[in-house]
Order: sequence, then C-alpha cells, then structure tokens
Amino acid sequence: EEEQQQQEQEGHHMASSLPWMRYLFAKIRTSFSTGLKSYQVGQITGKEFRDKLWKDVFQERLTIFRTVKGEEMEPTFSRQGETLLVRKLPSPSSRSIFVGDVVVTKDPLDPKKELVRRVAAVEGEEMVSTDENDQPFILEEGQCWVLCDNESISPKDATDSRSFGPLLMRNIVGRAIYCSRSSFDHGHVTNRLIGSSLAFGPP
Repeated sequence: EEEQQQQEQEGHHMASSLPWMRYLFAKIRTSFSTGLKSYQVGQITGKEFRDKLWKDVFQERLTIFRTVKGEEMEPTFSRQGETLLVRKLPSPSSRSIFVGDVVVTKDPLDPKKELVRRVAAVEGEEMVSTDENDQPFILEEGQCWVLCDNESISPKDATDSRSFGPLLMRNIVGRAIYCSRSSFDHGHVTNRLIGSSLAFGPP
C-alpha cells in the first residue's frame, strides 16, 4: 500500500512538472529562433548569440500585455479599451499565423505604433476586390492581409490592409490569446475563425 501511495505521489509530481517543462521548452525554442535570426543576418556574433540565448531563457517573457482601444475592433473589443495578453511570435510565418488570428503588429505606416487586427488571408491566397476596376492578386510569400473587425468602418477610414496593402508577417509581434475589460468581464480571444471574408474594398 505504501509503495502504491509512493507511485501515485511520483506520478502527481511528474504531472505537475509537465506545464513547467513545456514552458521552459517554449522559452528555449523562442530564444533560439530570435537569436539565430539575428546571427544569420550578421547582427550578432556567435558568442553574443549564446549570451542572448542564456539571457532570454531566464529573463525574457513569452507573453506581453497590450491595450486595444477605439472602434476598429468592435464588437470583439470595446472602444473604451481592453487589456490583451499576447503570446509573442519570434518568427511569424504561415506556419504560425492563421486566418482568423487576432494579432498585434507594427503599424506599416508608423513602425513606432502597434495595431490590433485580424488576419483575413495569408500567403498564397487570392485576394478579390469588391471594386470591379481592381485586379485580383495573390499574396506573396511572407505576406498576409489584416482587417478591422468593425465592418461599419469604410475602407478609406480603416487602418488595415485596405489602406496600406499586404502586411509583412515579420511585422507581427504576437497573437492575442486573452482579454480583460474588468475583473468580472474577461475571457479567451477567439482565433482562427471559420469562413473569414477574403474580399478587399477600394481605398
């Protein structure tokens, strides 16, 4: 009986350790990916790469907080403002970014600013305009199409791909996974929507 209890305790200990092991593995993978990218383009040396990997694993966070305000993402988020928990994506690509994802990205028109938008299409997909004068085109490698959730905003007033065109995936900071409006009103962010519209309107 004592042996059985000991085995159960060991099993419980291993189960409780799994989330931490997954978290540590994710940190190592994230840090390695960002460091390797800088090393390959010659921004850092091999020693700096190793130092960065060590520092990031023990100091860098995998998640960050961002605030979304305004009418662009209504009704998903309130215009009064909500706090988002964002999972950082060190090497965003079509393997980690999917149609329907709510992402935080650098504003292509002002890199000092960030936008919260929803991915409507990714590389390889054909974009068809609602304007008959516009020719369809296919998103190139490393590109995606992002839109506001608020469909009442006209294309000319929207700061999304209808105004600045295809977004380079490397500008994406991370994916929103949780939102909080108050201590009583919070929940997971819906990503990877089914049946997202791929149409784009005239500017």
